[in-house]
Parts: sequence; structure tokens; C-alpha cells
Amino acid sequence: MENLIQAVKRVNSVDKPLPFSIYSSVKEQHILNVPIIKPLLIIVLSGKKELGKNSEFICHAGDFVFLPDSPSINMRNIPNEDVYFALLIEFAHEDFNGLELGKPKTQDFCTGKSTHLLNQCLIQFVESALWAHESIWSARKNELLRVLCLMGYRESLSMIGADSISYQINEMLQQNLNQDLTIDMICDSLAMSESTLRRKLKSEGTGIQEIKDKAKLGTGLHLLQTTAFSIGLVAEMCGYQSQSRFTERFKNRFGLTPSELRKTKMTDSGEILTYFD
Repeated sequence: MENLIQAVKRVNSVDKPLPFSIYSSVKEQHILNVPIIKPLLIIVLSGKKELGKNSEFICHAGDFVFLPDSPSINMRNIPNEDVYFALLIEFAHEDFNGLELGKPKTQDFCTGKSTHLLNQCLIQFVESALWAHESIWSARKNELLRVLCLMGYRESLSMIGADSISYQINEMLQQNLNQDLTIDMICDSLAMSESTLRRKLKSEGTGIQEIKDKAKLGTGLHLLQTTAFSIGLVAEMCGYQSQSRFTERFKNRFGLTPSELRKTKMTDSGEILTYFD
């Protein structure tokens, strides 16, 4: 685990896009209704993570949890004596190519303990970000999925859901967060009528506004966790014209304000890694 932490430390200091994220905190974070847009592998490196309304599952340092795309899940990120520290890797549909998929979402999540094999694969994955072009990321993620299967966690292949209409709309929104995509624009892109779109979304248990809120607020949560951008800039990047409106929506969904979340973190995003020197 120490070698993985050091690899993350080296690569995370590089100013370039990375195929993974680092979440950290020095105070407990209790975040409600976290949307999981794409399957997400979380490896806890320090502290512990609790999942569920009543913290039904606890993931300690050295454990991993693989979450399927889902409307929402409650999370607690709890530091040990110093810090909570976790590696997050998001998966897209193409990352599962060539794998025999299980039935979608047969479990709420897949959990296990990181082994030497998985740690070595994660180290290679993290370090490859220094040289690998973004077009190679999917192949490296596919390798991680194959390693999980070799370890006996074939249920990880059930974490990917169908290529739903809501998923396709979310992909559009992620690429155009600063724009207010109208329903006409979305219908044109999907080549379907508004009535057909609304009917399909209803069958998926969602709607246009709900998808927009999840995309914008989910991105806002991610940016607050992984960058030192001001709250005003994060609000703007997520398509909100005012910081106060962003704060109100953020509080209503996650149960805390952006500033309250930021108080759980260090002011210097790079400082967190000095705990592992």
C-alpha cells in the first residue's frame, strides 16, 4: 500500500489530465445523495469510508469498493489520526469491451481487500498516466477489470448498466456544462421527438431536470474535492449564474454547503500528500 501511495503522490503533482482522482480530508465529511454517474472504483488508502443511509458498509484503509451507476448514495469519509485519502477511478462503457458482463446491477456494490496483485496493477495504472496518451486509458482500465476478475471479483462486471438515454444525456451535459441545453437541442442530438424522450426517461425513472441537476452538482462536488478553485469559479464552471444559487442547490442535495465541505480539506491541495513522506 505504501508503494501505491508514493506512486499517487508522484503522479498527482504533475499538471496534466489524469485517469484517476484523489479525494482527501482532514475532518469527517458526511455527504448525502452523492450521484454515481459511471461505475466507480474507490481504493481507501488512509482513514475509512462508510456507505449507506445508516453506514451499512465500512471500507477501511486497504479495502476497495466498486460502485455501479446509481441515483444516489450517502457517504462518510472519515480520517484516521491525520487524514482520509482515497484513489478513485471512473469507468465508461468502452472500458468493459471484450469482457463477459454479468447482469446489470445485481448488487449495490462490490467490495474486497486490495492484494499485492491489485496494488501492482494500480501502481502501473497510476504511473502510466505520466506517459500514456488519453486514448490508452481505456485499455489500462480494462486491465484493472480483468485483474479484479482474476482475484475472484467477477461481480465487478455487473457494475455497468445499460447504455440508457439518461446516460447519453449526461454525456452531452458533461461536455456542455456552461451551456443551457434546451430540450429541443437534446432531442435533435438524440434524433427523437420530445414526447418519445420524456416517455423513455420516465421508464428509466428520471427526467431532464433531474439529470441536469445530477450532472451539474456532481461535477461541482468533484471540483470542490479535487481542486483549489474558488466556490464562485466552481459555480460558474457548473453553469450556475450565481454562487448563492449554486450554494442553495448544493446544500439541498448534499446536506452541507460548499464552504462547509471546503473546511474539511486543507487549503493547499498538495499539502495533503506530505502526510505520507
